[in-house]
Parts: sequence; C-alpha cells; structure tokens
Amino acid sequence: MRKLTTLLALSLALGVQAQTHVMTVDVSKPTAQIQPEMYGIFFEDINFGADGGLYAELVKNRSFEFPQPFVGWVPFGNVTVQDANPCFDRNPHYVRVVNDGRLLRAGLDNEGYRGIGVKQGEEYRFSVYARTPDAKPMKLSIELVNSNAQNLLKKEIEVSGRDWQKLTAVLKSPFTDAHARLRIVLETKGTVDMDHISLFPVNTWKGRENGLRADLAQALYDLNPGVFRFPGGCIIEGNSLETRYQWKNSVGPVENRPLNENRWNYTFKHKAFPDYFQTLGLGYFEYFLLSEDLGAEPLPVISCGLSCQYESNEVVPMDELDPYIQDALDLIEFANGPVTSTWGKVRADMGHPEPFNLKMIGIGNEQWDKVYVDRLEAFTKAIRAKYPTIKVVGSSGPSASGDKFDYLWPEMKRLGVDLVDEHYYMNPDWFFGNASRYDNYDRKGPKVFAGEYASHDHSTKKDNNFLAALSEAAFMTGLERNADVVHLATYAPLFAHVDAWQWNPDLIWFDNLRMMRTPNYYVQQMYGMNAGTDVLSLKMDGKAVAGQDSLYATAALNAPTGEIILKLVNAGSQPAEVQIDFNGLKKRQLVAGSCTYLQNDNWRTVNTLDEEAIVPRVRPVQVKGQSLKLELEPRSFGVYRLQVK
Repeated sequence: MRKLTTLLALSLALGVQAQTHVMTVDVSKPTAQIQPEMYGIFFEDINFGADGGLYAELVKNRSFEFPQPFVGWVPFGNVTVQDANPCFDRNPHYVRVVNDGRLLRAGLDNEGYRGIGVKQGEEYRFSVYARTPDAKPMKLSIELVNSNAQNLLKKEIEVSGRDWQKLTAVLKSPFTDAHARLRIVLETKGTVDMDHISLFPVNTWKGRENGLRADLAQALYDLNPGVFRFPGGCIIEGNSLETRYQWKNSVGPVENRPLNENRWNYTFKHKAFPDYFQTLGLGYFEYFLLSEDLGAEPLPVISCGLSCQYESNEVVPMDELDPYIQDALDLIEFANGPVTSTWGKVRADMGHPEPFNLKMIGIGNEQWDKVYVDRLEAFTKAIRAKYPTIKVVGSSGPSASGDKFDYLWPEMKRLGVDLVDEHYYMNPDWFFGNASRYDNYDRKGPKVFAGEYASHDHSTKKDNNFLAALSEAAFMTGLERNADVVHLATYAPLFAHVDAWQWNPDLIWFDNLRMMRTPNYYVQQMYGMNAGTDVLSLKMDGKAVAGQDSLYATAALNAPTGEIILKLVNAGSQPAEVQIDFNGLKKRQLVAGSCTYLQNDNWRTVNTLDEEAIVPRVRPVQVKGQSLKLELEPRSFGVYRLQVK
C-alpha cells in the first residue's frame, strides 16, 4: 500500500512538473529601447471632465455667456442680463441686480455642476467683478446654502464706485455637502452690476488660483505619465468648424476667454447635456503647465481644417487653409518661442517666461480619406520648414482596421510623419487576442501612438471591471515588447462625473467631493511606474508569450538601477506554474525581488466611490541564483522587480 501511495505521489509530482511553463529571458542583449514618455494620459473634455471636473471652478456659467444666460442660475427679485459698457469685450454679458426695498430683496443662486461640493473646515475663494451707479456703497451677502436649503454661511462684501472692480472673499464652509449652492444677495436698496462670479477651493493643485481640483490632479501625477495629450479628440474637430477647439481663445486673461460649445453636450441623444459648454478656463497654458507639473511631454492636438467627419461635411478649402496652419505654427511659438516673439510674450505675460519645450504636435484627430491626407501634408511641410525638430503625429482613422485604416497607413509612410495615432475601443477578447499585434509591424516606418484605447465589456454595459483591466494588461505586454514600434500609449477617456457622463468606460470616476480609481487605472499605473528603459527578449518554446495557455509576458531592464522588470498576466481560471531562466547574467545573481499585483477571481468586480475592491498589493519574491519559480494566481497581473548582484 505504501509503495502504491509513493508511486501515485510521484506520478502527481511529475504531472505538475510537466505543466510548468518555462520562460527564458536574455539579459545580455536588449532588443529595443523603451521611450521615457511611453505610457501617458490623454485628456478630453468629455463626461464633464474639465468644467465640473479637473478644472476646480465651482460656479456654472459664471459669466452669463451660455445661449440662455441664466442656465445654472436661479435669479430672484429684479435681475436682468445686460451688455452695455461690459467688463470684458469677449464675454460681454453681465447681470444687473436691483433691490427695490421689498423684503424679498434681489440676487441669484448658482447650482454648480450637479451641485457645489464643499467640505467642512475647507476654504473657498469667492470673486466677482462688480460696480454700482449709486453714490453710496452697496452690500452683497455671499452665502453657502446646503442641500436642505439652509444658508449656514454668510459673508458681506462692499461694492462702491461706477468702475468695474474685482472683489474677493474667503469662505470657510461650516458643513460638508456634495450638492450645496452659492447665493448672492444684494442687501442694500439700489443697483449692482456683476460679472464673472467665481468660487474656487483655496486648496487647488499646487495652490494656484484658477487652478485644478487637487485630488484629480494628484491621481494623474500618481500615474507617473510620460506624455500628456490634450485638449481632446473629437472636441478638436467640433461638430462644425465654428465650434472646433481654437487654442488662441484659451490663453490670456481667464475672464476674457470666450465660451465654446462642447460637442459632447448632445452627441449622444439618449444622454444629452444641453448645459455642457467650455469656458476655456482650463486652456492651453494650463495644459502645458500641468504637463510640466506631471513631468510629462506635452502633446497638443490641433484642428486640421475638418470638422467631425461623422457628423459634418464642413471642409476648409485648400486655398483657405493658411490660417489653420498658422495656428499650428503660432502654437509652437507659444510653447517654445522667446519672450520677444509675439506668442512667446503671451506665454511670458501669463507667468511662464521659460519655454515649455514642446517636441511634438498632433494634426487632426480621427480624420480619414484623401481630404485629410491633403491637409496633413500641407501642415507637415510648413511645420518641417520652420520647426524641423518638431515631431508630427498623423492619424490612422477611427478604428484599428478596415478600409480607412488600410488607406491611411501607406499615406502616413509617404508623408513621413513621425507617429501614427491608432485608436481601438474593442471587447476584451480583442485585447487578449491582439497582444501580438505589433510583432510584425514595419520596423522602419512611422512609430505608433496608441492614442485612444479601452476594453469595452458589452456584457456588463461597459463597466470598468476586472476583465476589461486584465485584458488591457495583457495587450500592453505587446506594446512594451514592441517598444521599437510603439512609442506612446494613452488610455481614453480619462475622467467621468458619476452624475453627468456620456461615455464609458473611463479611467477615473468622481463626484463633487470624492474620486475613484478603476482597476484599469491601476493597470496603467503599474505600467507607468515600472516601464524600464530597455526591452529584454522573453520567450517560451521559442516564441513571445502572447496568449499561450492564457499567459502573457514581457521583460525589461531598468538601466539606472540594474533591475530586471517582468510583467506577467495569467488570464486563466487556474494557477500557472512558471519557471523563468535568465541567460546572460554571467557571474551575477538574482538576490531580491518584489511583486506588485492585481488579482480577483470574479471578472465582473468593479471599484466604486465607496470602496475600491481592486487595488495593487505588494509582496516580496524569493529569488536565488539565475532562475525564478513562480505560481501565478488565476486571473492576475503582476509586476516583478528583481535586483541583480
């Protein structure tokens, strides 16, 4: 009986050993360099991502420039909209409030963006431009009203004089409420004109006035991004040429930046948001400044003279394209020009005399066909003539394959653009199945910018669940393995307000007080924090590990520290035994290691504002000699950093 038990145990042991997956990493000869800016972020003002999101302004329609000027406001008493002798020429509307002495008084309430989020004990900076034709000073009561209609904070400011003046007050909130309101009451009998009524948290990102929401900006910083693409994709095009994003309208004094329609306010008819506009308070200067804060290379995208080809046929004729091309050249001057240049001076006057060191620019978004190629060619020639070191980013169209894609890639090669922007919003199976997508790409052609991608699990209405995140982790092993072809990669979209979104999935969700990082966010963070500098050959049975037995893998060297970084995905429902042999170490040894990992047995698990169920965990890894034995948990993604001595 003992002999039979021993044989059975030996047989089981041999069976387990037979299932061990042996991978080989060649440390002696890196196969490609990983660009420092490889993994980054893409920002678009969708899902209330700018106004109502990253841009920390709490007042909606602060300058009364919406087509219906009281959108966001509830006026009471005698309140009218005026435009005679305005404070700002490009935002000419303002309100006139008249207190006729009745008990009701007169004033306005602002609802904010699905409410105004305030926290007890936090300070908020109120400002308004005001004037009065009356001889005596006028008193305004500035109030914070909670969601139970109680005005628990009042602070008086005084208006005097017929000239426009900026008045400020700091409000310390006595309560926490995600759906508060701002109320302004004219206490004195008489008349006051008001414009650009604003409320910002004092605690913005870097403490800047006209700043960014601190927690959302911090979440971007924590991704360790190498590139920052802005200010969007489709909003660059606009639903019409008139509503395209014009960068020159987004610089200079924030009070005088003209309102623009946001093309996402009605693009999705079943989720229309007619109150969704762009104040451009978060403009190109602020985007460049954020790039600098994040340590990321800025990648602005500019209109090529085509409105959205899905929704419009507006095309700028070739003989009228020069102003659009000049906008691109002026943008480069704004970013890099000396303070003595026209647009360099604008940058300097805004507080940044040093150049932003722009290195690349995107021309158009998801355009296609000859009408795009002709315009891109004109832009490219002009940019190369004046700024030969600036890299030009072209497009492969709106999808990852098909007629438009097949037409555009040869044209991008013919034009000699530096990078080609590829977009793919596909299901998880596509991402798992395309980990080898770039293995056979042309090594000598333009480089790839995976500019917009996200895994869409349609079985759960496109939740940011663990299945989607793991499929992206698997796909990204192929991006890294082919870093000689793929130079940049950014997930999209970035932000979504839980009470006002049109598109999902999204990397970061938020309400007026809280934010939530999705499992997809943590996949991006694990790549961004552990990119390495050089790709190392990693093979199993002589092939790249790109889905065999549900395994995906890539290896990199981090030259500054000498570490070897492995990224391993087990998409299977069972544990996987893996042995990794390291060739080329010579007399060196693996001496220590750690693993940062995501794991969950349930594909459909999501994070919420109340609980982040899926977050990276860290454990030590026992290593010895020149090989590593691991048991990869089912449905897991791990990043292994191994020290070599």
